Amino acid sequence: MLKTLSAQVKEYKKPSILAPFFIVCEVIVELLIPFLMASIIDKGVSSGNMKHVYLIGGIMVLMAMCSLTFGVLSGKYAAKASTGFAKNLRKAMYENIQSFSFSNIDKYSTAGLVTRMTTDVTNVQNAYQMILRMCFRAPMMLIVALIMCITISPKLSLLLFIAVIFLGFCLFLIISNAHPIFMKVFEKYDDLNGSVQENVNAIRVVKAYVREDYEIKKFEKSADNVYKLFVKAESILSFNMPAMMLTIYACILGLSWFGANMIVVGDLTTGQLVSLFSYIMNIMMSLMMLSMVFVMVTMAKASAERIAEVIEEKSDLTNGENPDFDVKNGDIDFNNVNFAYKQGSKKYVLQNINLHIKSGETVGIIGGTGSSKSSLVSLISRLYDVSEGEVLVGGKDVRAYDIETLRNEVSVVLQKNVLFSGTIKENLRWGDKEATDEDIKRVCKLACADEFIELMPDKYDTYIEQGGNNVSGGQKQRLCIARALLKKPKILILDDSTSAVDTATDAKIRAAFATEIPNTTKIIIAQRISSVQDADKIVVLDDGKISGIGTHEELLVNNEIYADVYNSQMKGEEEEYEIAK
Repeated sequence: MLKTLSAQVKEYKKPSILAPFFIVCEVIVELLIPFLMASIIDKGVSSGNMKHVYLIGGIMVLMAMCSLTFGVLSGKYAAKASTGFAKNLRKAMYENIQSFSFSNIDKYSTAGLVTRMTTDVTNVQNAYQMILRMCFRAPMMLIVALIMCITISPKLSLLLFIAVIFLGFCLFLIISNAHPIFMKVFEKYDDLNGSVQENVNAIRVVKAYVREDYEIKKFEKSADNVYKLFVKAESILSFNMPAMMLTIYACILGLSWFGANMIVVGDLTTGQLVSLFSYIMNIMMSLMMLSMVFVMVTMAKASAERIAEVIEEKSDLTNGENPDFDVKNGDIDFNNVNFAYKQGSKKYVLQNINLHIKSGETVGIIGGTGSSKSSLVSLISRLYDVSEGEVLVGGKDVRAYDIETLRNEVSVVLQKNVLFSGTIKENLRWGDKEATDEDIKRVCKLACADEFIELMPDKYDTYIEQGGNNVSGGQKQRLCIARALLKKPKILILDDSTSAVDTATDAKIRAAFATEIPNTTKIIIAQRISSVQDADKIVVLDDGKISGIGTHEELLVNNEIYADVYNSQMKGEEEEYEIAK
């Protein structure tokens, strides 16, 4: 974990070194001041030597100014290093997430990833800044002050060693009990953020079903879980300050008692005792700083482990040693394919799939809910790898291709259509960032999206809200189809992506595909028979297995599942027609 996180310091190594350097300078100057104070008392005030008082006093003022300057510089560089470190952590996580396969993404919730990139990174950032400043300041102050104390009185210095050992033991007990609770706290944070995200995304449904009270109670429960765990963790950490104060006051009492006796017998001067009080306060302050660092690090350790987990996660899908960068055509072959989402599992969602599609063919896929239609097509662009068998594109195993090259030749319009905040043009250029206005208009015409775009005030410069909330479901589907077409793919997959458009528009889109992109292999997953009945062949899936392959006419005769679906849909259309009459 430490190696993973420290690698993200990168260009902020210089400020990470300068911050503790100036801290060390500040501490050295600070700890010389009490020594000079003893000199003023013993050699100046006691003997009435005002010249010595003025000289040493002037030196102390200059040293105080130097200490202030060093403190400001250390704070500046510590802030720069910690914020830069946090920036690099977020960047490293985000970049690695982009390389995840679907199976990697399935391991983490969206809310969990958001928490790691916000709350967890902030905790690590604060801890890093504190480490740069206090982790160098406190030990340095502790060591130098102890040396000065030993120089003045070795006997009284034993009190400080006892205090350090006692406090260290207390801190160990506190941290070892608090860390496991903080691990649970951040897991509950994920649940809390997940509750908020789900509610905001589905706010229309919540209001439509008047479920605000239920959602409030669910959020309160998540917030209450975080509250209880934090109270438990902070209750343990609260022992830190009493232990610290007990140690400080015990040291002061011991030093006062033994120091006074030593002054009486002449083993210690008044100035030296004053210096010892200053040094013991410095030592106690350094111990207090260290305890604060340990508390912060205890919280940050849980966050750091969660961050490192994301950065160290390796994608299940990688290129081979010599990947192929040329996809010859849109031929697709499934040879004895079995597939399970979990690696090593024998619980296959696709079983014994043998399917051969020629380049340029239009293939329809029909099947009930849960028949693994989407799972089947996700293997083509290698969103997942097969468990057994092989999937060939252009005559080669998909695992032999460079992943980006393969996916650039396979356009997928998924069931859940996603548009991003920006103009229509900006959204469409996800398909081809170099696309001209003429290219955009052409694909929009093919997808029948031009019909509604031309009616908008700003036309292709119309701003799309996040998630496409200011366009209808059918309009969103047509824009996503147009975006996919801009890639000029060798394979186009429509995963139930015309379900929200009317049958007439659906027919227009399919007719445009047939005439405008005849050489592109087209795979259409649909619930409506009318969407696939003109396909070159139709695949019927049932519970992850191929139930039948053939044309519309062949399947009506030979496949009972297909015939049942067709008859039920035809009956429904006839009933609607009778009602309309």
